[in-house]
Amino acid sequence: MLKPLHNYVVLEKVKEEVKTKSGILLTTGEAKDAPSMGEVIAVGPGSYIDGKLVAIDLKKGQRVIYKKYSGTEVTVDKKDYLLISEEDILATVE
Repeated sequence: MLKPLHNYVVLEKVKEEVKTKSGILLTTGEAKDAPSMGEVIAVGPGSYIDGKLVAIDLKKGQRVIYKKYSGTEVTVDKKDYLLISEEDILATVE
């Protein structure tokens, strides 16, 4: 398993489903941008500011929205993850 260092977070991308109002799943033939939403898998300890460790305010299992085209994609045990800096995470989804 990945254990991020400093202020990095490991995310698993969440695939977006397209549904109609009646609940029917649609498949589209046109290419779409990858979703900018992911689930937190692991969180680093944080970063040092003025000599004090400032912890990251995220927990495993939370869903977050992150900046497009940020982070580094890695594959571990045939699973794809995104290793991203805390600064590139924009919001949590509740």
